[in-house]
Amino acid sequence: MDVYPYLSDRDAVAQAAELIRRFGEDAGGEAAARADASRDRGNVIHFCRWRQIERLVVLLSVPKALGTVH
Repeated sequence: MDVYPYLSDRDAVAQAAELIRRFGEDAGGEAAARADASRDRGNVIHFCRWRQIERLVVLLSVPKALGTVH
Protein backbone atom coordinates (compact mmCIF):
# COMPACT_ATOMS: atom_id res chain seq x y z
CA MET A 1 0.00 0.00 0.00
CA ASP A 2 1.36 3.42 -0.97
CA VAL A 3 1.22 6.24 1.54
CA TYR A 4 0.92 9.77 0.20
CA PRO A 5 0.93 13.03 2.16
CA TYR A 6 -2.40 14.62 2.99
CA LEU A 7 -2.79 18.00 1.29
CA SER A 8 -5.39 20.27 2.79
CA ASP A 9 -5.01 22.86 0.02
CA ARG A 10 -2.93 23.63 -3.05
CA ASP A 11 -0.91 26.20 -1.14
CA ALA A 12 1.00 23.30 0.41
CA VAL A 13 2.16 22.27 -3.07
CA ALA A 14 3.22 25.85 -3.80
CA GLN A 15 5.16 25.99 -0.51
CA ALA A 16 6.88 22.68 -1.28
CA ALA A 17 7.83 23.91 -4.75
CA GLU A 18 9.17 27.17 -3.30
CA LEU A 19 11.30 25.27 -0.77
CA ILE A 20 12.69 23.09 -3.55
CA ARG A 21 13.45 26.18 -5.65
CA ARG A 22 15.18 28.01 -2.77
CA PHE A 23 16.92 25.14 -0.97
CA GLY A 24 17.34 22.39 -3.59
CA GLU A 25 18.32 19.09 -2.00
CA ASP A 26 18.02 20.66 1.45
CA ALA A 27 14.31 21.49 0.99
CA GLY A 28 13.15 18.53 3.08
CA GLY A 29 15.46 19.55 5.91
CA GLU A 30 14.18 23.11 5.75
CA ALA A 31 10.57 21.90 5.99
CA ALA A 32 11.54 19.70 8.94
CA ALA A 33 13.24 22.65 10.65
CA ARG A 34 10.11 24.75 10.18
CA ALA A 35 8.00 21.94 11.61
CA ASP A 36 10.29 21.66 14.63
CA ALA A 37 10.17 25.43 15.19
CA SER A 38 6.37 25.34 15.06
CA ARG A 39 6.30 22.46 17.55
CA ASP A 40 8.64 24.34 19.87
CA ARG A 41 6.24 27.31 19.80
CA GLY A 42 3.32 24.98 20.57
CA ASN A 43 1.69 25.48 17.19
CA VAL A 44 0.38 21.99 16.42
CA ILE A 45 -1.43 23.04 13.25
CA HIS A 46 1.68 24.50 11.60
CA PHE A 47 3.77 21.61 12.90
CA CYS A 48 1.52 19.12 11.11
CA ARG A 49 1.38 21.26 7.96
CA TRP A 50 5.17 21.52 7.69
CA ARG A 51 5.57 17.77 8.29
CA GLN A 52 3.17 17.09 5.41
CA ILE A 53 5.07 19.55 3.22
CA GLU A 54 8.29 17.75 4.17
CA ARG A 55 6.74 14.46 3.00
CA LEU A 56 5.58 16.13 -0.21
CA VAL A 57 9.10 17.46 -0.90
CA VAL A 58 10.44 13.92 -0.56
CA LEU A 59 7.72 12.59 -2.85
CA LEU A 60 8.46 15.25 -5.46
CA SER A 61 12.15 14.37 -5.38
CA VAL A 62 11.52 10.82 -6.60
CA PRO A 63 12.49 10.71 -10.30
CA LYS A 64 9.66 8.43 -11.41
CA ALA A 65 5.87 8.48 -11.43
CA LEU A 66 4.29 7.02 -8.29
CA GLY A 67 0.79 5.67 -8.03
CA THR A 68 -1.64 5.33 -10.90
CA VAL A 69 -0.69 7.07 -14.14
CA HIS A 70 -3.53 7.79 -16.55
